[in-house]
Amino acid sequence: MRLRCAVLDDFQNVATEVADWSPLADEVDVVTFDTHFPDEDALAAALADVDIVVTLRERVAFPGSLISRLPRLKLIVASGMRNTVIDYAAAETHGVTVCGTASSSTPPVELTWALLLGLARGVVEESGALRDNGPWQRTVGADLHGRRLGLLGLGKIGSRVARVGLAFGMQVSAWSQNLTEERTEEAGVDLAPSLHDLLATSDFVSVHLALGDRTRGLLGPAELALLKPTAYLINTSRAAIVDQDALLAALHEGRIAGAGVDVFDTEPLPADHPMRTAPRLLATPHLGYVSRANYTTYYGQAIEDIRAFLSGSPVRRLP
Repeated sequence: MRLRCAVLDDFQNVATEVADWSPLADEVDVVTFDTHFPDEDALAAALADVDIVVTLRERVAFPGSLISRLPRLKLIVASGMRNTVIDYAAAETHGVTVCGTASSSTPPVELTWALLLGLARGVVEESGALRDNGPWQRTVGADLHGRRLGLLGLGKIGSRVARVGLAFGMQVSAWSQNLTEERTEEAGVDLAPSLHDLLATSDFVSVHLALGDRTRGLLGPAELALLKPTAYLINTSRAAIVDQDALLAALHEGRIAGAGVDVFDTEPLPADHPMRTAPRLLATPHLGYVSRANYTTYYGQAIEDIRAFLSGSPVRRLP
């Protein structure tokens, strides 16, 4: 019997374009879904006759309650080698293999700077005014050279963001709970003595931390109140690190100059979500890892994972 593979959240309809699925043609039928299923019931219904699921990053959760409702499911392939929304114990109990793929940190670094520069120079507002025959020059850009860039996290992404900041002539400092002076010296940046100091002294703050018990809600009302009124906050990491209500309040009240956000508490954003209409906000629909090179890697290696599984020798197994 032929197997059925579902590719989830293929919003741009490119999954079958950026990779060659023909090596699976003799054994597997591939179907792609270009809309997001809103809840577990919808997912269970759509995947009832599916043997293999390919899912991007952590867009779709696979808790035990869902896995138990998919009796035909044999393999989940998730892009990247880290996924916190799959119940691995339940997968093992139900005989479901979970595999990952490689993933580049370059696209989120580039998007971080797209948001930061877009905010600093009022790109969206000025472009909109020009195209609509509006006022000529409405904003005064914020300078980067000589200003302080504060990084929450100095891992693979944070350290690369730091290098770009240094190239712009910015003063760069970083902080995280386990960050050492040795590590910041390697990256050529300053170690902020505390979270309080980093927030209070930075002109731009960019979040590059993994989400966990220690980082969930790390930036709440008290922390956001430390930011300068001329400061900008960028978050391309995880929405839950920043208290969403507190951020919305700061934007509406003009207590910070602006925010660039790529991650949200609910995705895709509901039509009436307050983030859609917040002032001083440059927002993108979770594009951090969305690039042609990354998609080519994700889907290309997903095909490799499926072929290896069918041969009885799974590769890149998670967790």
